[in-house]
Amino acid sequence: MLKRRLARATALQALYEIDVAQHRPAAVVRQRIEEAGDLPPTEVQFVHQLVSGVLAHRQEIDRYIEQIAPEWPVDQLAPIDRNILRMAIYELLHIQETPVKVAINEAVELAKTFGSDSSRRFINGALGTFVNRYLPRHM
Repeated sequence: MLKRRLARATALQALYEIDVAQHRPAAVVRQRIEEAGDLPPTEVQFVHQLVSGVLAHRQEIDRYIEQIAPEWPVDQLAPIDRNILRMAIYELLHIQETPVKVAINEAVELAKTFGSDSSRRFINGALGTFVNRYLPRHM
């Protein structure tokens, strides 16, 4: 479990840098994986899957974020919160082997580690709304 959490944190850091600094995704992912240290091959693959999946589906994911957090335009969300939501929503929609509760819990843990004091509650509430609206069969 700790290796999977490290993989998610690595993917989040890469997505944040790509989003904020507009650096090239392949170079960013490679550097973040090197900095993460000893990630097993399955976790390296997971990092790649998360980053490439979020980037490929970003417009779709951002439309979901607009629906679940209408008081916050996506481009005005804190970049870390925006990217935690993007990653969690991608995982909920496209990685079937991740249980819903695990995806939400992991996003909340990332928010505790990397976000502001209010990030944890915001992420938990937004993802709860997402699941209730768009994945009700999983609750």
